[in-house]
Amino acid sequence: MTRLAPYAEQHRVTQGPGDSRPTATQIVEDQGLVASPSWTGRVVLITGCSPGGLGPETAKAIHLTGADVFMAVRDVAKGKQVADEILADGKPGKIDVTQMDLGSLKSIRAGAEEFLRKSGSKLNVLINNAGIMACPKGKTEDGFELQLGTNHLGHFYLFHLLKGALLASASPSFNSRVVSVASGGHRRAAINIDNLNFEHTEYSPLVAYGQSKLANIHFANELDRRYQSQNLRAVSLHPGGIITPLARYLPSTQHLRDDPEIWKTMKSPAQGAATTVWAAVAKELEGKGGIYLDEVAEAEPSTPDTPYYGGGYSAAAFDPPTEKRLWTESLKLTSLSE
Repeated sequence: MTRLAPYAEQHRVTQGPGDSRPTATQIVEDQGLVASPSWTGRVVLITGCSPGGLGPETAKAIHLTGADVFMAVRDVAKGKQVADEILADGKPGKIDVTQMDLGSLKSIRAGAEEFLRKSGSKLNVLINNAGIMACPKGKTEDGFELQLGTNHLGHFYLFHLLKGALLASASPSFNSRVVSVASGGHRRAAINIDNLNFEHTEYSPLVAYGQSKLANIHFANELDRRYQSQNLRAVSLHPGGIITPLARYLPSTQHLRDDPEIWKTMKSPAQGAATTVWAAVAKELEGKGGIYLDEVAEAEPSTPDTPYYGGGYSAAAFDPPTEKRLWTESLKLTSLSE
């Protein structure tokens, strides 16, 4: 099977943010989907659309298609600021803002109900973009470790609330899609089903982050396995190295700028959102799922020598027994049943 890598040449030699690697809007343009009749009326929900992150760039690009874009944000005022900036492009398709805190099951429930009411219970693409990284030890409103609770369990719970809309909106000609933004940080972690919330070991911010991102991949793989026969597909991805507010808890990002080799691999937010948008709209991904993407391509396995900022996926990324166990445990933690 040929590996999908339409922008391989642009990624061969990189020069840092703003180089020749594609942006999110370029993906839409290259797919021939600007104001596309096929996308008019489709509904896309994106979590995590506060200013400065990848969410606004993702929403901006998908709005070009003419789809109705719903942005889930913790701060509605900031979300409306993003919406106003996007609507300035004059393209058809609505932009809507819904309040949702992925660290609160109550907030997710309320946000999902509001979204379903506004969208008429229609949803073609769910983009799980929101996340936190390497934060101090803490718990969500529901008692989960903060990163696992926000990055994985929050999106897991949201999917189940919206599953009916995704399945009802799916068709053989356009499968509904769930796109989960994971991270190369998954390569430094494992899933410990018996210690997901770091109750039995010392808390490590980056290990907890890596576990939550590996959980994103496992969630996508298991979701795809369970629902592909119903025209619902799921993928996960690494957006690349981008300096955004996500890095607020890191001691410093100056070393990224000071090291020429690392800086050459870094992307702008517009470039960082490209793989997400490709996953959401690309014609060549229709009917595909259970795959991990990076560099606007199907990712390849990493090696023991792959640096932290490098691409690829670890051997732990594809592990059906663990994926099934994590799914079952996530149902229990969020008090859900299939």
